[in-house]
Amino acid sequence: MKNAPPTERFSAAEREALRPYFTDLDGPVFALVNLPEVVKGALFARYSRSAKSLRRLFLDEFAGQVAEVPVAPVLVGVERAEQLYERVFLEYGDDSVAQLGSVHLACEDVSNVLTKVLEWGRLMAYLEQSTRYVPYTDRPGGRFRYHVPAEIEAPELREAYEAALDDAFATYAAWLPRLEEHYARAFPREGDSSPGAWKRSIRAKALDALRGLLPAATLANVGIHGTGQAYEALLLRMRAHPLAEAREVAQRMLVELRKVIPAFLRRVDVEERGVRWTRYLRETREGTERVARELLAGVRPTPQPDVVLADHDPEGEVKVVAAALYAACELPDTQLLERVRAMSAEERTRVLRAYVGERANRRHKPGRAFERAWYRFDVLTDYGAFRDLQRHRMLTVEWQPLTPRHGWLAAEAVEEAGALGDWARVMDRTAEVHERLCAAGLGLVASYVVPMAYRIRFYLELNAREALHVIELRTAPQGHASYRRVCQSLHRLIAEEAGHRAIAEAMCFTDHGSVGLERLGAEQAADRRRSGNR
Repeated sequence: MKNAPPTERFSAAEREALRPYFTDLDGPVFALVNLPEVVKGALFARYSRSAKSLRRLFLDEFAGQVAEVPVAPVLVGVERAEQLYERVFLEYGDDSVAQLGSVHLACEDVSNVLTKVLEWGRLMAYLEQSTRYVPYTDRPGGRFRYHVPAEIEAPELREAYEAALDDAFATYAAWLPRLEEHYARAFPREGDSSPGAWKRSIRAKALDALRGLLPAATLANVGIHGTGQAYEALLLRMRAHPLAEAREVAQRMLVELRKVIPAFLRRVDVEERGVRWTRYLRETREGTERVARELLAGVRPTPQPDVVLADHDPEGEVKVVAAALYAACELPDTQLLERVRAMSAEERTRVLRAYVGERANRRHKPGRAFERAWYRFDVLTDYGAFRDLQRHRMLTVEWQPLTPRHGWLAAEAVEEAGALGDWARVMDRTAEVHERLCAAGLGLVASYVVPMAYRIRFYLELNAREALHVIELRTAPQGHASYRRVCQSLHRLIAEEAGHRAIAEAMCFTDHGSVGLERLGAEQAADRRRSGNR
């Protein structure tokens, strides 16, 4: 992609080893082929915690364990399958057929702005390179890893943009070893923790604290697994997107996907199908933005807490009890609901406790009755925490543009270690460039320059079952402090403001405590697994 660090080059021997398994050996977007599903999954799992490209990971860790396949494998029955698909899908419009073919696709060196676009769909699986495990201190090709939008054409604006981002990355790189030293003094290794686990925990905590310096333009690698139907929907959204990066990556994805599942993507650039659909998405977005500017001009946001229960069903807990009883009786839904309304609070709690049972761990989840209650939260938190919460696919999430106007957050250790002055300088400098880009008519493009410490407003709408999953997962001790705070607030609001105390009680693995070294317990457990001592 334009302005991205140079794509990794491979030797002639390496290219021969890669050729049977990747649809492209040079570009940043490619599909995985001719590999066992477990190998594809393992590759993507390593992807999220490694600074290496996927193809380099394959060469270094997997190539010797994969049976050789012909460079041009025989494709049995492809022509007949294409004809069948043409008849079923195009003639009869049976879209469900496109759910039956899937692809593992890698998108490398895409901005953190674009990762949110890629990860928007519910019916796909994603793994994204983590800022917790991958330090952004290297300079491939002599430059830091960030995207320069093609829309910034004016030389003076481009120069200001790059200078601000270079300063942000250089500050991040300079403070990483110093913050590690600070945390090592604050959390000295105790006798029962292994040196390796302690060291990795210190590094993760320093990376967590400093990720707020990284701009939204920071490049990441994303692994995607999805069906043909899901890819079609993603490509149509991306082709309608106002950012050039999204449209360019969409075209690269389409080229690579057509090497693997061409029939499933035939409609994407057909004038009366995908092109018209793309036009519809673009026109509705632009029309809504235009109406919003007209009707909301001059209205300023009113102050409110960072996490607000904006809406919920007051009868949600009663309805969950009725839903829990539904499959265990013969009563119609309306009669059952009336009977539950007449129950005492103690009786309803008794039903829910029986339905939830004794949960041995957070993976033991109650059934779909919990989907009967729902909550809508309005959240204002740092962009780094938003990135982690946005990836939960079963909830509904929508967000506003990332700007510096909601202020920024910093970990206490940033001030304790003496980094606050440098931190504030980066925040101020990037905010200035953001305003210059907005003044030049590049409002959405300006989001690229905004560091992850700045706050973004978004809403989460989810049912009680998904809330249980998100809250328990994201308050776990090994989680990042920012999103732990948000999810602890979600739990309190469900119990206290919604008054759904029995539902909140079912979320028994929610952790409201504070943690010193978040990753230490998980890293020690990983060491035990590696040694075979579980």
